[in-house]
Amino acid sequence: MADSFEIRSQDASGRIGDLQVPRADRTVRTPALLPVVNPHYRTIDPDRFEAFGVEMLITNAYIIYQDEELRAQAKSEGLHEVIGFDGPIMTDSGSFQLAEYGDISVSTEEILSFQTAIGSDIGTPVDIPTHPDADRETVTTDLAETERRLEIAASVETEDMLVTAPVQGGTLPDLREQAGATAAETELDVFPIGAVVPLLNNYRYADVVEQVMAAKRGLGTAAPVHLFGAGHPMTFALAAAMGCDLFDSAAYALFAREGRYLTVRGTKHLEDLQEFPCSCPVCTNHEPSELRDVDEETRTRLLAEHNLHVSMAEIRRIRSAIRDGSLLELVEARAHAHPSLLDGYRTLLEHVEHLETHDRSSKSTFFYLSADSAHRPEVLRHHDRLDRLTVEGSLLLTEGRADDRFATTWRLKPPFGPIPPGLTTTYPLTAEVPEQMDTPGYVAAAEGVTRLVEANPETSVTVAQRQWPDRALAKLPESVTIERLGRNP
Repeated sequence: MADSFEIRSQDASGRIGDLQVPRADRTVRTPALLPVVNPHYRTIDPDRFEAFGVEMLITNAYIIYQDEELRAQAKSEGLHEVIGFDGPIMTDSGSFQLAEYGDISVSTEEILSFQTAIGSDIGTPVDIPTHPDADRETVTTDLAETERRLEIAASVETEDMLVTAPVQGGTLPDLREQAGATAAETELDVFPIGAVVPLLNNYRYADVVEQVMAAKRGLGTAAPVHLFGAGHPMTFALAAAMGCDLFDSAAYALFAREGRYLTVRGTKHLEDLQEFPCSCPVCTNHEPSELRDVDEETRTRLLAEHNLHVSMAEIRRIRSAIRDGSLLELVEARAHAHPSLLDGYRTLLEHVEHLETHDRSSKSTFFYLSADSAHRPEVLRHHDRLDRLTVEGSLLLTEGRADDRFATTWRLKPPFGPIPPGLTTTYPLTAEVPEQMDTPGYVAAAEGVTRLVEANPETSVTVAQRQWPDRALAKLPESVTIERLGRNP
């Protein structure tokens, strides 16, 4: 595992990495999206994927295994020839079919040996994908069987094919964490978070966050993580901020067959569109009315191309945001497009202490975009540093000017709170904040004041503020003197 994945840049828990795929002799940049290709039905020819920026795709080895003609062709010509793609190909094992139909006619040893024989670059064992609403006894039993199969997978001769270790555990965070730790101990190569598709399909993004964060606690920071089934582009930024490195998507094709048009803010129906809100090649060269009038096959292909363009553009946007240090701002913008995504983002921020340990300390400008920004890792980090600062005599914390009555004057800026003079030009204290700050921003500033006061109990502290809400003022320690400034500086 350590040799196959290298992290290059990080923001929150999101990271840009290099995944070495030795069998393909390629390095895949992450976060990466793997379009799902059905061996029987190809909405977009895989040999065109490179033009979309696709570096790796995923297909189902079990479908090939079950089809006598495809199976023979794959054994004689190889998987890449069958699919028509030169880059790395990951294969699933049939676990999806197991979840859907309750049984499949192949063992872990057989399917891994088959994936090795046909030239898969990343293979997958047959894990047990437990339904999210299963009871603890069922989840525990299924997890034990999955972990037994991971032991088998680690013993199968797979040459230089990377092998995944799926992390199960239902919606029980303690079992997800245990499963992550057990998977990491196998020393397999890629770690998919399994059985989250029902959660994603039902917009249970808060539950997805809890399960991914639990799995990552067990896996540790070095593991490349694949989020199975995260196919809609509006979810990619949130998934990346959790530390997921690979996503697979059948949505680009499945939605197209239903006449559905993907955007980063949700899904639209072709029949409802008067013009396309996109600048991809499909949308700049066609009108919605044209696509409604063409034959079904052409319409499906063009919609799928648009859906894939949008999805790949979002992956590039995420990588750029990680480099810039603005990933959480992108997540916040996406989250405010859908209430359930907002639930997911706020659940992620409940893990702020974990995010802070992985978040780099210097980035581009911090933008305060909503009340949720008050709970970002940068705010927590600043408050933690206030515990270590010493101030003697009298201290004025002010939103206005310095005052000679006090020995020392510090700036007071929501959501961070007290800012020492020497740090006013450093990140994140150069933050761009709205003139009309919301109550959570003021409350966070008051919590920062409390941290400083508790670290300096002998210091006389005065807070000079402009119209702080009562909720924030109530958070200040009783020892603090509160003064009211005029509205303007």
